[in-house]
Amino acid sequence: MSGTAVPADICGHMLDLDEDEDLEVFTKNRLVAEAGPGPRSPDSMVNQFRLDEEEQPDAMDRDIFITVDNPESQITTIETFITYRVVTKTTRSEFDSSEYEVRRRYQDFVWLRSRLEESHPTLIVHPLPEKFVVKGMVERFSDDFIQTRRRALQRFLDRVSLHPLLSSSQHLRVFLTEQELAPHRKQGPGFLSRMGESMRAMANSVRGLRTKLDEFSAMQDYVDMFSQKICSVDKVTQRIIKEQREYMDELKQYSPTYLQWAESEDELADPLKGISGCVERCSKETEEQIQHLSEVLVPALHEYVLCADTLKAVMRRRDNIQAELEAKNEALASRRTEQEVLQEEVDELADRVEQANNALRGDWSRWRSTMRADLREALTSSAAKNVDYYEKCLAVWESFLLSQRGGAVEQRNGEHAS
Repeated sequence: MSGTAVPADICGHMLDLDEDEDLEVFTKNRLVAEAGPGPRSPDSMVNQFRLDEEEQPDAMDRDIFITVDNPESQITTIETFITYRVVTKTTRSEFDSSEYEVRRRYQDFVWLRSRLEESHPTLIVHPLPEKFVVKGMVERFSDDFIQTRRRALQRFLDRVSLHPLLSSSQHLRVFLTEQELAPHRKQGPGFLSRMGESMRAMANSVRGLRTKLDEFSAMQDYVDMFSQKICSVDKVTQRIIKEQREYMDELKQYSPTYLQWAESEDELADPLKGISGCVERCSKETEEQIQHLSEVLVPALHEYVLCADTLKAVMRRRDNIQAELEAKNEALASRRTEQEVLQEEVDELADRVEQANNALRGDWSRWRSTMRADLREALTSSAAKNVDYYEKCLAVWESFLLSQRGGAVEQRNGEHAS
């Protein structure tokens, strides 16, 4: 998402790309899990954790389904970019057909999100992937990069299509059904209109609020705290993954050393080769662990780093509407000659404030429920994977110890017999 605040300590490692280069921070090399001895943590452990307030719509109750798939590279004389197939199936009456298929690029998703925010400034529109990647971590247009982007775009459309208000937006319908978006891009507020809105928002922000309802002050405090904590956890998790990669690289160099040593030590050859095998298997388990963290935990954490920024923007827009109402009320009290005109403006702004408050209240409850469900699922999945990882490594080394103890017993028996 353009304009998203990036934590200061990683800004120096970011590389700005064009509008079609977004998201993924980590490479993902698929591994075939090596079967090995030792207990495995049951996946059902994760399924035991569910939030009471989680509300997932039943598939039978949904009337619109959207799929993002089939990425294709498009090459022109000016640029190279990726498009995705967006397939929609619906029973809604406002659609002329029950199924649509269009191709969209990343900037089309940006257009949709900006239009949704313009139309519903105090609703929480789910964030898009960022327009940057970390240097050295991602190959442009690699399969992993493209698939990670596709999943993020799928998640964005899922959230929009499940929203009670956003899913009925005319802009969403255009996005899903029109083959060409270019004519629709020209519609909407012009540059001067957007500039005027920005200036008014800046003035209202500088002016500040005279009063603020306690519930929205509490929301603001919660979001500020949440943003600080989720950013911290996100950064530490990425640092841990970086350190685990370095550890894995060391293990990969460690194993061959024991094999080379075994070639010159006949009497120690078996235990040295055993150690080498254990290190190699632990290296593979570590690589699988890193992959899991990169694919499950990091995306969930970073998604809510972006969500926190979205929430802050929504609350600023709500406050700006209230600040404009307060300013009009003050003008109404001081300018008797224009009371009738000002009273109409005040009444209109009062309605906007009430609508903004109600919209944010509804979305706030929905967002917190979804956030807690998403993060709990990611955290419990990572916890189960940690247990599985350490159990596998423990079993590897226990197996080595048992083999060596058995060998020592046989050696002592042989010595006694001789």
